[in-house]
Amino acid sequence: MSRIGKLPVSLPQAVTVTVGQDNVVKVKGPQGELSQKVDPDIKVTVEGGVVKVERPTNQPRHRSLHGLYRALIHNMVIGVSEGYKIQQELIGVGYRVEAQGQLLKFSLGYSHDIYFQLPIEVKAEVPQVKKGANPILVLSSCDKQLVGMIAAKIRSFRKPEPYKGKGIKYAGEYIRRKAGKTAAAK
Repeated sequence: MSRIGKLPVSLPQAVTVTVGQDNVVKVKGPQGELSQKVDPDIKVTVEGGVVKVERPTNQPRHRSLHGLYRALIHNMVIGVSEGYKIQQELIGVGYRVEAQGQLLKFSLGYSHDIYFQLPIEVKAEVPQVKKGANPILVLSSCDKQLVGMIAAKIRSFRKPEPYKGKGIKYAGEYIRRKAGKTAAAK
């Protein structure tokens, strides 16, 4: 039995889960509404404030889907009740980010600025930091997959390099540093 798949998903007060036709699970809460199509072989039941995911057989395919769909439903429940936030830090001289609604403007040391249009579901804010500190970008959404994908795309504009550590990194991420070249001894 899947260790993750057999765990029930408990629902907070303001969250409702419905299983519609074609096995589509809809989760609604204060932060928004999400839906996920579940494989027809996997059975999803909602009873007494708890969501249970069950599989019909012990085939490897059913076992893998069992844990997957339970995790996806759990992430949706947390997303619509609390939401997800990802903080990114821009490290480098002159690296800046500006948020103008759903449009982000990055200055990352290239000869041009990079403009990035955010989807409607993702909100961005750039909190004021004290002078000399690195700028921080905070992305928030109720969809964990979407906010993670957007954060990864933003990070790809200038990945942190191992010598000086310049680039866009996640808050709390450790960058493994390398030693630079040394002069040859004569």
